[in-house]
Amino acid sequence: MRLAYKLDLSTANAFADALFMRIYDISVPISEDTPVFEGDPKIRIDVCLEIVKGDPANLTAISMCAHTGTHVDAPNHFIDGAGTVEDMDLEKLIGDCRVVEVPLDALSISPKHLAGHLDCERILFKTRNSSFWADSGQGFRRDFTYIEPEAARMMAEIGMKLVGIDYLSVEEFGSEGFPTHLALLEKEIVIVEGLNLSGVPAGDYELFCLPLRLRGGKGDGAPARALLRNR
Repeated sequence: MRLAYKLDLSTANAFADALFMRIYDISVPISEDTPVFEGDPKIRIDVCLEIVKGDPANLTAISMCAHTGTHVDAPNHFIDGAGTVEDMDLEKLIGDCRVVEVPLDALSISPKHLAGHLDCERILFKTRNSSFWADSGQGFRRDFTYIEPEAARMMAEIGMKLVGIDYLSVEEFGSEGFPTHLALLEKEIVIVEGLNLSGVPAGDYELFCLPLRLRGGKGDGAPARALLRNR
């Protein structure tokens, strides 16, 4: 006897979404070869114990700046006495997100690149920077694509929750006064830096970005693991 099953449209769509759901890890691997922002402490990874040497366990010690690799900036990074990374609203770090692909010849992200994207709460900019991560041995690049202060102010005015970029700073290298950072952090907009979006098509996703819950120090930022999931 043949049994017939009938799926309503909403069930069929949910099944298709689950079947083709994909997760993108947009975090940068951390090693002693990972580039760090010029002037920041170098990454140091020491193996303290090794089973092959007769120790009871493997044990690794890590020393690095809070702004190493994929990381978030808290307001206190540039505004002394402002919110720390532990104060961050987790709701801002999880939710709907848009990846905007910027032309490869763009050396900065200007207001024109925001056209049609001011309706989203979280935005990640995919630029020529993402290709830099393919060769970590080249070291830090000063010529990275950055976010212009005017574009940052536009995003701040509409109340965006999170802004991310695919290199180690949203700010132009050598900038005086850090206007891009300040425009965002004064409005408590989470800044995510050091993303790798090379394998991610432009479009809408669900973002999960969780920084370490660091307590102590200045609370200016923390490394994070960032993921995107198809909506």
